[in-house]
Amino acid sequence: MIVATAGHIDHGKTVLVKALTGVDTDRLPEEKARGLSIDLGFAYLENPDGSVTGYVDVPGHERFVRNMLAGVSGIDYALLVVAADDGPMPQTEEHLAILDLLGVGAGAVALTKIDRVDAARREEAAEEIELLLAGTRLEGAEVFPVSGPSGEGVPALKAHLEAVAAALPGRAADGTFRLAGDRCFTMPGAGLVVTGTVFSGAVAVGDRLLLTPADREARVRSIHAQNRESETGQAGQRCALNIAGQGLSRAVVHRGDWVVAPSAHAPTRRIDGRVRVLASEDCPLRHWTPMHLHLAAADITGRVAVLHGRAIAPGESGLVQLVLDQPVGALWGDRLILRDQSARRTMAGGRVIDPAAPARGRSRPERLEALAAMEIAEPAESLAALLDCSPAGLDLAAFATSRNLTPAAAEALWRAAQLVRTGRAEAPTGFSPGGWASLRDETLAALGRWHEERPDDPGPGEDRLRRALGVRVPEEAFNAVVIELVREEKIARDASSLRLPGHRAAMTAEEQRIWEKVRPLLEEGGLRPPRVLELAAAIDLEAGAMERFLNRAARLGMVMRVAKNRFYPPDALAGLARIAEELAGEAEDGSFYAKDYRDRSGIGRNVTIQVLEYFDKAGFTRRQGEAREIVAPAKEIFGQP
Repeated sequence: MIVATAGHIDHGKTVLVKALTGVDTDRLPEEKARGLSIDLGFAYLENPDGSVTGYVDVPGHERFVRNMLAGVSGIDYALLVVAADDGPMPQTEEHLAILDLLGVGAGAVALTKIDRVDAARREEAAEEIELLLAGTRLEGAEVFPVSGPSGEGVPALKAHLEAVAAALPGRAADGTFRLAGDRCFTMPGAGLVVTGTVFSGAVAVGDRLLLTPADREARVRSIHAQNRESETGQAGQRCALNIAGQGLSRAVVHRGDWVVAPSAHAPTRRIDGRVRVLASEDCPLRHWTPMHLHLAAADITGRVAVLHGRAIAPGESGLVQLVLDQPVGALWGDRLILRDQSARRTMAGGRVIDPAAPARGRSRPERLEALAAMEIAEPAESLAALLDCSPAGLDLAAFATSRNLTPAAAEALWRAAQLVRTGRAEAPTGFSPGGWASLRDETLAALGRWHEERPDDPGPGEDRLRRALGVRVPEEAFNAVVIELVREEKIARDASSLRLPGHRAAMTAEEQRIWEKVRPLLEEGGLRPPRVLELAAAIDLEAGAMERFLNRAARLGMVMRVAKNRFYPPDALAGLARIAEELAGEAEDGSFYAKDYRDRSGIGRNVTIQVLEYFDKAGFTRRQGEAREIVAPAKEIFGQP
């Protein structure tokens, strides 16, 4: 369990933590000299059941609220500290508001310095606390009168915290590993150490992680979890990670950086979320207000774009986009606090809905509909709602990253959902069954419109047809639609053109005359037909006119333009495709290499490169390093010759 103190300056937070744990958390010389906490302090206490409770002691001065915010993110339990002689003070109220906005609903109140007041004042202070907590998540929290110096009441509070720790269920280590770094230092003989609260997942010695948003690799050399040496660390613990990596040093690690599993590295400058403005604010939160964003241990400046109307009234909640001056690590559900431009007061707080928000169209109706779907807490329900409002398909990899799903959890979700999945395994696109059917219908309708508007044209290429749709569909997803329609013979593919089966376009008489001269030359060239200039010279035609003619022939499906200077008849290209399929079929892993293709085809190095790059672009092959693999059968990509 992780407990954080909260409360006004000089109300005895540090003294109380020392009375509970025996540890003085004021570690800085300036803190000792001035007698006040400036930065976060940490203490640990072993409970009777063998578990360890970590205490985060936060500063109470208004100048150090940013440090307080770094300490209370990701905690399990809050200990609000109120001095009996002063009662609730300004920073008590702000700290309580911050806890409330962060969703901290478990906690107790320590009424300190009871040795300085009489019984009547104790009772009066308790009543003030009851009024203060009313309407917050800590309403009804138990109040423990204590005195740190004398120890009065401390055993009762300590027993209460031990009971809470014993009853607290351990956090599930779901999701990928994320540690919010709040301190960084070097240790002689060990090197760089980053400490913080583990928000999700688990880590083990030897794991390779990323520092985000800096995108630097780190290897875990050793771990201290809850102040104990350990081979592992997990969600709900404070951990110190001894890390090493190329270019890693104390100078490049800052408070607010995350140490994460590689799949959770998704730095962003735009976050869509829902915030609630404090009822105590004098003015509404207006569109484009400058602010400080506090997320976990990070403090980033930026502006608030209000997505509904132009302002959010005090006490009300609304959708916003946070436009940041620097990138920050954030995922769905992360709690956030907004403070004013001068960082003197807390204005609002809420949670992240979309950590990868778009720069344009952020308040359009369709975008707000998508945000409503993203806001749903249950991933399966959110996915279903998002698919229903995503006619162009949903980036499933981005959804998994946003929700911090492990690869196994994401795959299980895709399999359980009612969706059509297309694209590469590492970058899939999802459609609802109805959305997929609509996309097929719209593709056929767009092709029909093309034929009506251009009756002499053989049909568009795949990319031009995709751009003619009413929605912007990812290239690989649209390729899957076309392949499916070609298989069902609802679309015919002629070389690089697509057409409805009943549509035919023909050459003019002059074009037919030229074709009768060019065709034998192309066929005689076999797997290496003549270049454009060679064809032009052979029939005494100007080079530009020959290129225009061949482009027209390509549109009619009579040739295929493999490179700027080389066109292939369908039969020749089919032969080249068969060679690729043969080589892939002979290999155990289903891949082949350019040099083997060059040797088998005999077309030479330069033409080999041109042909294989054409195959990649057409979606017939995919390059993986130096090798290539077959993506789909040649007849589905190029049609029947």
